[in-house]
Amino acid sequence: MSEKVIKLMVEGGKASGGPPLGPALGPMGINIQEVVNAINEATKAFAGLSVPVNVVIDTKTKSFTIEVGAPPTSQILKQKAGVEKGHGKAWKEGSIGNVSLKDIVEMAKGKSNSLGKNVKATVKEIIGTALSMGLTVEGKNPREVQREIDENKHDSLFAA
Repeated sequence: MSEKVIKLMVEGGKASGGPPLGPALGPMGINIQEVVNAINEATKAFAGLSVPVNVVIDTKTKSFTIEVGAPPTSQILKQKAGVEKGHGKAWKEGSIGNVSLKDIVEMAKGKSNSLGKNVKATVKEIIGTALSMGLTVEGKNPREVQREIDENKHDSLFAA
């Protein structure tokens, strides 16, 4: 089987036949609108978030499959905090938004590509992302919340 994989980031439910998808599919004789519709159907649950998508095409049969990855942590944090984008200088200029520890724990439990060896470690990893984006966690500096986690103050949240 001769396969070609097209990797792209699309906003959930809003793929279009324009670049980069259209120009990549056009020469292969694949129905672009079918692919766009399949991507939009597969990503509609991620409306408002950018998600990684792989379009796997069998160049002989002209068939395709859609593989949808998980949205980046920063995208989910922006949505939860209700902000447009992160702010790297926020700790000098003030926080740009807040996210709840409960939301972060839910994210960690659903995260399959984490480097953390357990939910607690994954939560700390996500809190680190919040820190770099200029977000607070429970209205506090994320470093303070990480210390509280190290001190086992939030262990009840990590139970399955």
